Amino acid sequence: MQLQLYKPSVPVSGKIELPGSKSISNRVLIIKALSGINFSILNLSDSDDTNHLKDALENYNHSSIIDVGHAGTDMRFLTAFLSLKNGDYQLTGSERLQQRPIKDLVDVLRILGADITYKKNDGFPPLQIKGKQLQGGSVEISGKVSSQFISALLLVAPYFTDGLEITIISELVSKPYVSMTIEIMREFGATVEWHENKIKVSPVPYSYSKANYIVESDWSAASYYYSIVALSKVGTQLTIQNLFKKSLQADSACADIYENFGVTTTFLDNEIIILKSGDANKSKLKLDFIQCPDITQTVVCTCVGLQIPFQFIGLQTLKVKETDRILALRNEIKKLGIEIIVSDKTIDFEVTSPIVSDKIISIGTYNDHRMAMSFAPLSLLIETIIIEDAKVVSKSYPLFWEHLKQIGINQILV
Repeated sequence: MQLQLYKPSVPVSGKIELPGSKSISNRVLIIKALSGINFSILNLSDSDDTNHLKDALENYNHSSIIDVGHAGTDMRFLTAFLSLKNGDYQLTGSERLQQRPIKDLVDVLRILGADITYKKNDGFPPLQIKGKQLQGGSVEISGKVSSQFISALLLVAPYFTDGLEITIISELVSKPYVSMTIEIMREFGATVEWHENKIKVSPVPYSYSKANYIVESDWSAASYYYSIVALSKVGTQLTIQNLFKKSLQADSACADIYENFGVTTTFLDNEIIILKSGDANKSKLKLDFIQCPDITQTVVCTCVGLQIPFQFIGLQTLKVKETDRILALRNEIKKLGIEIIVSDKTIDFEVTSPIVSDKIISIGTYNDHRMAMSFAPLSLLIETIIIEDAKVVSKSYPLFWEHLKQIGINQILV
């Protein structure tokens, strides 16, 4: 499906109810499946990733082959989860997912006693997992590759016979996601201690006395609306529901980042108002995205649209996402007549010419939902922009295009 977006004839406006956070939803689903506690999860993400995980957790006893599609989080969380569940499972995913490394997680689980083998290439899915009770103990793991490896281990650790002590070697990328995991675990009665580079989980099963767990809406999804407001005229505002100032989500950093673009955030009881209150700061913007890599593409597109030079670092995990996001950004931004300078960890931009705005620009999405959504706000500046394979947004935000239409961004299938 290709979607053609047109520059709005009037300023965007309206109220958006975002999907629940995929990160929070997936962690709570694992905890619920492990504990067997009967409670309802409200505002659960309706993303493909969460639906794949929910289906896998409900049906793993009835199917020996579990396919999670493009969902990297599901692959990592289920690798740890199934290692503890009696049975013989094949865990697989899309062609791209089979190119995403999982060796660091598998190595640690094997040290803890897990029976995991590679079905094709060493270090990569698909996996054959023979689940059983794991003893637990002390292990070391690199913090450089993916915080999800650590989160996967932590989530199941209360059910190891001796608990778990993890020593994190080297710098921990996306540290707030590990903090999120631990805080959610503690909400469910887990005993977790984190001192410097060591995390200890006691063998205390989860517990929960409430009837419901409410998932906060997704700050990653909110970033696209921040971009839309930033690229709009002064005075433009949008209201977004179910977001809170005190959030477990690292991507809530977008509220501070977008102040550089003249966007202010007002926090109310259960919603925020984002307002283009002034002009953007045109001086060179320097940011480190090591803790919030998922909003990098959005901020890059915003800066390119506003002609703001930047130097962004801490991007090393972007190369092993749904696509190599650094190269994908360079390729697609070049279609706008703009050159960005990239390395494995950085992206730099110096303003030399305005973006091409009077042509039809077709943006490739590379099986990556965030490519589609981060380029969509540029439709406020470009007469006509085509998003290729627009359905890819279902991975995290199935209603994205419908919500854009609600606030005034015109679109048509082509």
